[in-house]
Amino acid sequence: MERGSVPSLAPLPSTGADNVKLGEFKEDCKLRGMSHGSTLSYISSIRIFMQFLDARGKAVEGVDKILLKAYIDHLLNERKVAFPTLESHFSALSAFYDWLVFEEEMPSNPVLPVRKRYLRRYKGGVGLEQGERKLISVEEMARLVNSILNVRDRAVVLLLAKTGMRRGELISLDVQDVDLVKMSIKLKPTAKRSNRLLFFDEETKRILVEWLHMREQYARADCPALFVTESGGRANKNHIYGIVTKHAERVGLHNPKVERIEDHFTPHCCRHWFTTHLRRRGMPREHIQELRGDIRPDAMDIYYHLDPEDLRKSYLAYMPSLGMT
Repeated sequence: MERGSVPSLAPLPSTGADNVKLGEFKEDCKLRGMSHGSTLSYISSIRIFMQFLDARGKAVEGVDKILLKAYIDHLLNERKVAFPTLESHFSALSAFYDWLVFEEEMPSNPVLPVRKRYLRRYKGGVGLEQGERKLISVEEMARLVNSILNVRDRAVVLLLAKTGMRRGELISLDVQDVDLVKMSIKLKPTAKRSNRLLFFDEETKRILVEWLHMREQYARADCPALFVTESGGRANKNHIYGIVTKHAERVGLHNPKVERIEDHFTPHCCRHWFTTHLRRRGMPREHIQELRGDIRPDAMDIYYHLDPEDLRKSYLAYMPSLGMT
């Protein structure tokens, strides 16, 4: 499971006090601009932690490093979660305890030192710094995309690779966000992104046209989503993750049986591929930054603006062709 995904673990119902805290934390997540999916992931993870505490007669405010170490052992050895899922749980817990500190219900966040010490990966296990995210060549990406016979799945992987958009941005796309004439996409606004205008090339357009025609057979009349499931509703993050990893595993680019991040090809690897190969082919750094939509840290950037037409021409000039068949 990719980092940020919700594990399929069924939490028990929380107490009334727990539900009040979770409700207030959920509102805090909304105020901070977190997506609905990320918020639900956090709440689910925290409920599971509260279940763990309740079974031991412990309160949220009484958590220390001993309990957190026991929780790591519980998740790994009793619930048998994968390491990325463990990271997701502790990311949620850290955010929750940060909120408790902000609300002056806790003096400090007990999760931070435990994450620093125990949630780094060794080769083959828990511990050392994790490896770099998997990068595949242009030829390997071409082999992957051309091996996918399902039109929707091919469109998903191709669009992730050719635009560098995030998985959450992909699932929020509606049909009306795609302009086939201008070969562009207008993303929904998010807290993580500056530029919302992306471009695609001719081979991506061909697959999108094919998918849009086929989509009519699956999509419910009330569903505007660009990518839908077999039941006709909007695809979610887990659907997209499953599409990418399934086909990557089939061609030998993804190995779910090991924990090393270098052996996993996930949706975010497409964004890594997009960035790296545009840079290697010589696209100007500011053009890559604009297409990635990274929030610019420099205040002077408010005076900087790229002409969309220049950006489109640059994209088409530098984006590798995958020789779509």
